[in-house]
Order: sequence, then C-alpha cells, then structure tokens
Amino acid sequence: MSTSTYAESSRDVGSAPPVGRIISGPLALVFLSEFCALTGFYLLLSVTPMFATAAGAGSAGAGLVTGVLLLGTVAAELAAPIVMRRLGYRTPLAAGAVMLGLPALALLPAGPLATIVTVSVVRGFGFGLATVITGALTAALLPPARRGEGLGLFGVVACVPGVVALPSGVWLAGHYGYAVVVGMAAATALVPLAAFPWLPGAAGRHETAAADAGLRAGLRHGGQLRLSLIFAASTVAAGVVVSFLPLAAGVSGNVAAVGLLAQALTATVSRWWAGRHGDRHGHARLLIPALVITSLGMITMIWLASPAAVIAGMCLFGTGFGIIQNATFTLMIDRAPASGLGTASALWNLAYDAGYGAGPATFGLFVAHTGYPAAFALTGVLMLAALPSARRESTAGGR
Repeated sequence: MSTSTYAESSRDVGSAPPVGRIISGPLALVFLSEFCALTGFYLLLSVTPMFATAAGAGSAGAGLVTGVLLLGTVAAELAAPIVMRRLGYRTPLAAGAVMLGLPALALLPAGPLATIVTVSVVRGFGFGLATVITGALTAALLPPARRGEGLGLFGVVACVPGVVALPSGVWLAGHYGYAVVVGMAAATALVPLAAFPWLPGAAGRHETAAADAGLRAGLRHGGQLRLSLIFAASTVAAGVVVSFLPLAAGVSGNVAAVGLLAQALTATVSRWWAGRHGDRHGHARLLIPALVITSLGMITMIWLASPAAVIAGMCLFGTGFGIIQNATFTLMIDRAPASGLGTASALWNLAYDAGYGAGPATFGLFVAHTGYPAAFALTGVLMLAALPSARRESTAGGR
C-alpha cells in the first residue's frame, strides 16, 4: 500500500454519522450464505465425534475427527487467496458449499473411522473456503464509510449459529437420531448455491496479480502482521475459555453454561457496537481498551469458586473479544488493496484458527502445575504482551 493510501486509511475519523446504505440485495445473500454455512458446520461439530465413538474409535478417534476438520479449514484458508484470484468469488463459494454439505451424507449409515476422517477433512476445506470468501465479499459490497458497522453486522450473523446450532445438533441427535441432524446440516450448507447467480463474480477491481501476491505479501502489507498477532492473542484466550471452563474444578455445569452463553452474547453485541463506533471515531483506538477488558475478564477467573465472578469475567471477556474481532478485521480490510480483500480475510481467519487451536494445547500443558484459577489469570496477563503492537496501531491514527 502506498504511503498516501496508508495515511488515508489511518486518518482520524470525525464524529459525523457515515453515509451510505449498508444492506443491499447481494449483501443480504452473502449474509444468508454465511449463516447457512456456519449452521451446517456447527450442527455436526459435536455430533461427528459421536459418530467416531460409535464406530469404536474411542476418545482418540473423536479428537482426531475434530483435528482433521480444523486441518482442512486451515488448508482452505491458505489456498483461498489464490483460488479467488483465479476464479473470483462465486465458483469457490459454490464449491465450498458443496464440499461442506454433500460429504456429510456419507456419514449415513455409520461407517468406519477412515470414512468419518475423510468426510471431516473435505467438510473442513469447504467451510474454510466459504468463510474466507463470504468475509471478502462482505467487505467488497459495503460502502467504505460504513464498513466497520457492516462487518459488525456480518459478525452478528456469524455468531448466531454458534450459539444456536452447536447445542441443537447434539440435542437433535439425542432425541431424533443422527439421520435428522446429518440431513439438516447437508441441506443447510447447500443453501448458498441458490445465491450463486446474484453474487459478484470477480474478486477485486482487476488489478494486477502483483497487487496481491499472497499471504506472505499480505503480512508485509500495512501492519497486517501486527493486527494478526493482536487478534491471535485474544483467540488464544477464547480457545482456552471454550475448552476448559466446563472442565474447571469448582465450576458447576450450570455456571459454565451460563458463563459461555454470556460470553457469546456479549461478544455478538460488542462486535456490532465496535463497528458502529469505529466508523465514527476510529477502529485502531479500540484495540488497547479491548485488550485490557479482555485480559481483565480472564484475570477475574482467579475467583472460580464464585459464580458471580465467573459470569462477570465472561461478560468482560466477551465484550473485549467482540471489539477486537471487529476492529482487527475492519483495519485489515481497510488496509488491503481492492484485489487483496481475500488475502486480508484469509489472514484474519488464520489468526482466529491458529490462536483457537494453540491456546487450549498450551493451557493443557501447564494447568496441571498451576491449577485452573492461576492458569486462567496467567492467560489474561500474557494477552497484554500484545499491547505494544496495539499502541503502535493506535498512534498511527483513528482509522
């Protein structure tokens, strides 16, 4: 990005309400596509390991299924910028929907572990394509002056399936059988195919390939690496919360469930608020307070024996996490060239998945030595290592 372009994207933003219509027909279809892809993904996220257990693979097989699902997702995120540069938006999105939906049907009747693993890899790749492309499409279809608010709405659409479809998949499987869940997941994931004719076909404005040379070039571009690291610091903690709060000694199942719900709801609301506020006053200015709020939420977990402290901590964490999600995504999109929206979306999603996977893996190694309260608090303290990067972003300007 040229110096003048960077200065423009980093300028102070006045308090006057930005103008421009957010929702258009194509954008509504993109939102629907994202919602359906995520619903199809979450419906089977906890159910597929149950298939592995039923196949006799035990807990190791259940973990393998989830692991290869994430592996397929990351592989798609790495490939997505190249795919979009060559094929545009529509064809890869359709391919992602097909790979996420149709292979699920191979789970019925229950087959061997090899089949379940193969299905998970393919579905993970389809999911990764769909999420990166819908993120890039959303950015391309939004008016620049209201991009933060529009991406906040996109975040709300993306959060709802996790809150609703994830527990619903397990409940439906237990009450109506696996076939119902598999059929619903496959049908829902294929809905984006119906939007195909009305979506933009080309990625970007036909700039040269040199303008978007891939992920490595994207990381060198306009502070994208710093923003990725800031976001990854928060997703590390998010992965820890989701994986270990229900397991923490002294926390009842009901308190853990309420805490996780509070975290999801506050993150959804604050993600939208951050976009609206950032469009008026600057997105980079939100990074430092959001990191501090998120860290305080984790540090509050040192009082795990207190249900009020757990729920309050989760509310704080969710509020800060939602703000960081929207602020980093908007800044990364703003600083990308028009042909590089796919790369910016891929980098953000990679930071999400890398932190979400690395956090629980690392936390599990030292929690046995520190205990849960200290381990949660230490995770919050370690998040503050991203403050120098956030400070540098904030001093660059309000946008």
